Amino acid sequence: MSRKGPLGRAMPWALIVASGFSMLVVTAGGTTRAPFMLVMADDLAVDVADVAFLLAVASVAWGLASFVSGAGSDRWGRRGFLVGGTAALAVALSGVAWAESYWGVLGWSFLAGACSGIYTGVSLAEISLRVDKARLARALGWVMSGQSLTLLIGVPLAAWVGETIGWRGVHLGVAGLAVVAAVGLFATTRPVTAMKRDGPAAGAARPPPLRQILSAPVIRLLGSVLGERICFGIVSVFYATFLQTAHGLSIRDVAIPLAIYALGNIAGTIIGGRIGDAFANRRLTFALSLLASGAVALALFGLTDSLTLTVALGVAYSFTNALSRPALMAAMAEAPADVRGTVMGLNSTSASAGWLLAATVGGWTLAAIGFAGFGPLIAALTLCAALTALA
Repeated sequence: MSRKGPLGRAMPWALIVASGFSMLVVTAGGTTRAPFMLVMADDLAVDVADVAFLLAVASVAWGLASFVSGAGSDRWGRRGFLVGGTAALAVALSGVAWAESYWGVLGWSFLAGACSGIYTGVSLAEISLRVDKARLARALGWVMSGQSLTLLIGVPLAAWVGETIGWRGVHLGVAGLAVVAAVGLFATTRPVTAMKRDGPAAGAARPPPLRQILSAPVIRLLGSVLGERICFGIVSVFYATFLQTAHGLSIRDVAIPLAIYALGNIAGTIIGGRIGDAFANRRLTFALSLLASGAVALALFGLTDSLTLTVALGVAYSFTNALSRPALMAAMAEAPADVRGTVMGLNSTSASAGWLLAATVGGWTLAAIGFAGFGPLIAALTLCAALTALA
C-alpha cells in the first residue's frame, strides 16, 4: 500500500489512512452532538446553554491533554498514546451514552476531550517522522482532512441515524468506531515510534526543558495557529446562524450550504498539502493563503443580497483557509525530532484555545455589532496571524 516518492522513502499510506480515520473519529466524538442539543437538554433536564458548555469543557481537556501527551511521546514513544488514546475514547463515549445525570455526562465529556487531545498532536508528530520533508505538508493534509469529513459526513449521518437510535445510540456508535481506530493504529504504527530518524532511540536522553523548546520561531507559529483557528472557528460556529438570519433559511435548508462549505474545506486541505510541499517557504505560503481567506471573509459578511453569492463566498472562505493549514502544520513539524511531539502537542493546545476564543469573541461581536462586524474582525486577525508567521 506504500508508494515511493521522489526521495526514495515509501509514503506510509496505511498509517496515513488509519490516522485520517482516527482524526475523523476523535473529532466526531464532540461535533456529532450538535444536532441533539435540544434533545439532550430535555433528557438531562438542563438548559441548552448547559449542553453547549460540554463542548467548552471538552475543548479545555483536549488542549491540556495535547501538551502532556506530546511531551510524553517524545520520551516514551508514540504508539501507546495513539492506541491508548483512541481506545480510552471508546470507554469515555460509552460513559457519556450511559450516564444518567448531567454531571455524569459532563465528567465523561471531559475525559472524552482529554482522550481526543492525547491522540491529535501525537498523530501529527508520528506522521512527520515517517514522511520525507518534501512531502510532509501533503501527508499532514490527508490526515487533517479527517476533521473536514466529520463536518461533511459525520454530523449529517449522526442526525439521520439519531432519529432512530437517539443521542445515546450515536455516542455508542462513535465509541465503536474509536475501537476500530485503535485497532488500525496498532496495526500501522511501529513498536517504538518515538525514534529519531538520525539519532538515538527515544528515552535515551531527557528531553530539553520547555523554555528551550519554546523558541521565538515556535512561539510565533503557535500564535499564528491561535489566530487562524479563531478566524475559522468564528465562521464555522456562526455560519449556519448567519445563513438563517441573512437569508431566512430553516434548519433543514442550511444542510446543503453546510455540505458545500465542508467540501471546500476538504479540497483546500488536500490542495494545500501539495502547495505546501511545492514551495520552500512554508510560512509565506501559509500567510498568503490566510490573507486571501481574510479578504473573502470581508465579502462574505458584507455582501448579503444573494443566497447564491453567500454560499459561493462561504465555500471560497473554507477553501482558502484550508489551503493555509498544511503549510503551517509542516512548518511546525520541522522542529527537531526529539521534541516534535511536544511542539505538535502545543499546536493542538493552541488550536483548542482558538476554538474557545472563537465562540467567545464571535458571540461578543455578534451581540455588539452583528454579523457585519465579523468580516473586519476576521480580516484583522488574519493579518496579525500572517505577519506573526513571517516575523
